[in-house]
Amino acid sequence: MRPLDGITVVALEQAVAAPFATRQLAELGARVIKIERPKVGDFARHYDTTVNGMSSHFVWCNHSKESLTLNVKEPEAKEILDQLLAKADVFIQNFGPGAIDRLGFGIDVLKEKYPQLIICSISGYGENGPYREKKAYDLLVQCEAGLVSVTGSEEVPSKVGISVADIAAGMYAYSGILSALIARSRTGKGSVLEISMLEALGEWMGFPLYYTNYSGNEPKRNGASHATIYPYGPFRTGNDKTVFLAIQNEREWAMFCNQVLQQPERSDDARFATNSDRLQNKSVLQGIIDEVFLQLTAEEVIARLEQAKIANARLNTVQDFWEHPQLKARNRWRQVETPAGPVQSLLPPVTMEGVEPCMGPIPALGQHNEKILLECGFDAQTIRKWKEAGVV
Repeated sequence: MRPLDGITVVALEQAVAAPFATRQLAELGARVIKIERPKVGDFARHYDTTVNGMSSHFVWCNHSKESLTLNVKEPEAKEILDQLLAKADVFIQNFGPGAIDRLGFGIDVLKEKYPQLIICSISGYGENGPYREKKAYDLLVQCEAGLVSVTGSEEVPSKVGISVADIAAGMYAYSGILSALIARSRTGKGSVLEISMLEALGEWMGFPLYYTNYSGNEPKRNGASHATIYPYGPFRTGNDKTVFLAIQNEREWAMFCNQVLQQPERSDDARFATNSDRLQNKSVLQGIIDEVFLQLTAEEVIARLEQAKIANARLNTVQDFWEHPQLKARNRWRQVETPAGPVQSLLPPVTMEGVEPCMGPIPALGQHNEKILLECGFDAQTIRKWKEAGVV
């Protein structure tokens, strides 16, 4: 048994935010019916061809789902969607602003027809306000939320290397839907959820928001270093590798001086007595640390840090992470079937005792058309005609 066994999710979804949310619902046992455009499908299917000819984004976000193609502008397709929603528990969509209303499936219509339904809409900037109609892609939302202004080097602002605005919105859609399912179990009524990428990422901007508004100063971009804690970030070693470390309090600072730098007198140096002092004298302290670390290999530095119980990390590549010994030791990889053969996929990060997440196949476009339409009560001849007419 999985927590969401028996729950059906109908998803008018594309790209990242909504598919990321519904994949996690599917991993908990929900049946996710992914509605895609005939012949074309979710446009994320075509971002690249790196995973055995498939898109890396699509492979990441779409295992354990069923694919149904519908031209939702056609009356017959709307009839099919009606049939699905009448039996569904959750409806999620991330179409452009106003698109779902123009199709005749606006919030008020859905609430009246399907009082049991949990309705979740994901947009770039929200359902009202001056940015309602503005197109929203991940990089652009990172810019609007101020994230790019605090990321990068001192000279060059930079985007985050993964789709954090999409991921944030998908995570809040996922947790919101789970909360709504709990609420419905008590009230018997569905809920309406709205998530904007801007507001989801804005929640993650909490530290720089408070720091800026109440100090009057924007956090400085420091590359991979921390803006307000030092030492906290990357340091080069003698074998031309990079080691990251983090000092969080004065006890750790003393241990760092004693066991890592092997210069215990530094812990009594007034220039470095508190984090604020260390930050103010950062350039001097960096020179002291560099003088020690450049005489050691990365392995020797890490050994000293481990002995002193100072938090540290290697600068891994993405390939290093794929091969990470911790993931292997914890058996975090599973094989997922795809139309192009099996691929490896990470288990979801929440481990539930006695529950094996659903790691089902990634569907081919329209793979489940006939199965789903027959379940809805349509006969094979009608389905054939709809296929010829481009309805499905």
